[in-house]
Amino acid sequence: MKIIGCDFHPSWQQVAVFDAETGEIAELKLVNGNGEAERFYRELEAPALVGIEACGNSQWLIELVERLGHVVLIGDAAQIRASYVRRQKTDRRDAGHILKLLMEDRFPRLWVPSVEQRDLRQLLIHRHKLVEIRSRVKNGLQHLALNRGVQKKSRLWSVRGRAELEKLPLQGWTARRREDLLHLLAELNRQIDELDRAVAGAAEEHPQARLLMTQPGVGPITSLAFVLTIGDVSRFKHSNQVASYLGLVPREHSSGGKQRLGAISKQGNRFLRQLLVEAAQSATRLDEGFRKQYQARCHHKPKGVAKVAAARKLAVRLYWMLRQNVGYPEIAHIESSPRVPLVGASQTDELIGRSRIRQ
Repeated sequence: MKIIGCDFHPSWQQVAVFDAETGEIAELKLVNGNGEAERFYRELEAPALVGIEACGNSQWLIELVERLGHVVLIGDAAQIRASYVRRQKTDRRDAGHILKLLMEDRFPRLWVPSVEQRDLRQLLIHRHKLVEIRSRVKNGLQHLALNRGVQKKSRLWSVRGRAELEKLPLQGWTARRREDLLHLLAELNRQIDELDRAVAGAAEEHPQARLLMTQPGVGPITSLAFVLTIGDVSRFKHSNQVASYLGLVPREHSSGGKQRLGAISKQGNRFLRQLLVEAAQSATRLDEGFRKQYQARCHHKPKGVAKVAAARKLAVRLYWMLRQNVGYPEIAHIESSPRVPLVGASQTDELIGRSRIRQ
């Protein structure tokens, strides 16, 4: 059997190969574009163990190696770098270090979503990118209206506002810009509406997403994104790990008995973190418990801090809804009844669960 540590780059990759039969270690530089890398993995005797740190644009390699019958492990890039103490960083050293972690059974393996989950993630990301483009188009049209003294803000997108925008006396390329932006806006609205229906259908077909949608303020997009990002909820022992996974815990630099906390770490999925902040603001309007805590924080904290705290509380509640497999009414009852035990939780987890839910 062969063990391979791979330092992947979009155009090429550096590999360190350990042969268990001979005990030899070989180092190779493989070019991706000319088929050299693919030939190397095809000539390997299956099954081989391949370790690669998490990075972008490597999905084709992972699928190729898995299709050939080899075992692929995806590692946490931050933990791999943290376990390397030398200051000399080269591609050969990186590949050798990954191989060493694999041989010593210290490779920091990551959870990998399934093919279906990755495809649904692309649906959410595609919709998100189109919404960002639509926002830029709307900002351009608002700029044209403001330059002509028309200040309607969100009312510009009503039927009356659109009619006034189209009648503005513009000439030359300014009129051409308005025409093109209005055409883009109409096309983007059509595409986003189609994707919204696809997301709603996917969320309805997913039992966990349907469960999370019972929480006021959480719709198909947030619920589906949360389920696809968290994956198997049992891999988190308590809700504080979920908050840390999403980057919603403060940075900390404590030493010598002094605790120093900063802003949130943001070491997580930025897209889901943004969705949670947006959903939390809706939850503060629809959920009385969220509204009271949010308003209380706004009295002595900046509004931005209160929004992030509400997003963390929402993430904690969604985690416990998945872990306990209960909907909004039941989880709200558990929060208000400290003596009711959490189903399937030990005494320690029960205490942790209640304290996290209230945060």
